[in-house]
Amino acid sequence: MENNFAIQLFENKKVRIVWDAEKEKYYFSVVDIIEVLTDSPRPRKYWSALKTKLKEEGNETSHKLGQLKLLSQDGKKRLTDVADLEQVFRIIQSIPSPKAEPFKQWLAEVGSQRIDQMIDPELTFQMAVEDYRRQGYDEKWIENRLKSIHTRNELTNEWKRSGIKEQKDFAILTNILTKAWSGMTTGEYKQYKGLTKENLRDNMTTLELALNTLAEAATTEISRHRNPQTMDENKQVAKSGGNAANLARQDIERQIGHSVISHERASDNLIPTENIEAIELPYNNNDNN
Repeated sequence: MENNFAIQLFENKKVRIVWDAEKEKYYFSVVDIIEVLTDSPRPRKYWSALKTKLKEEGNETSHKLGQLKLLSQDGKKRLTDVADLEQVFRIIQSIPSPKAEPFKQWLAEVGSQRIDQMIDPELTFQMAVEDYRRQGYDEKWIENRLKSIHTRNELTNEWKRSGIKEQKDFAILTNILTKAWSGMTTGEYKQYKGLTKENLRDNMTTLELALNTLAEAATTEISRHRNPQTMDENKQVAKSGGNAANLARQDIERQIGHSVISHERASDNLIPTENIEAIELPYNNNDNN
């Protein structure tokens, strides 16, 4: 799953947002929304009480919420309740607040922004750059990450052309490719880095990311040359692409004297959220200033 994290402002208050590219959905931090709508000094306690109330009323919204690790005030990622747009609107209905309507307009603006990006893909990359900068990633890492996103898209398009349609098959091929160059499946790689729900590529070092991108680029080119027609043929291509990157990895390791696979996580060096620049989206709020 490719996630883009962002912090955006509503009336000078930060709202943490994640775009899930696979599901094509925004997910919003529920606690941040509670704080915006209620001005409560203890939004987590407010949300806990509201969840209990919703359960007692038989409202299933709170049962269906997911959790993602989002940056907290101390700069660490912590599991946080998140809701998609539909769930957010249901939560808003349960909170008496004069800010409800302007906040709904703000949510609509967020959705409109995403539609603009789908019409003009370049906007997606611009947003990704801004998001990674706000999170504290350095410019060189961001440049490599964007290259990896482009390369990944080319590979998935090539897999689709060769008849791959199921998400589980994409995952299988990705595991084969990753294991061929790194010696680990994506799950094992995440465990090695101490990750749970975080995105693996967002936590690769610059060199790891470059090798992973090489593996995916090589797989795309080999696939175009061999023109695989079956899952088994695609598996062989994925292994070949991964092996090509593994040869580069071995050569680098001979020269530097140690493994390029690292426990280090790119996210370990992010700046705290209070130092992150946020974006304020425009909305009409003439009656509530």
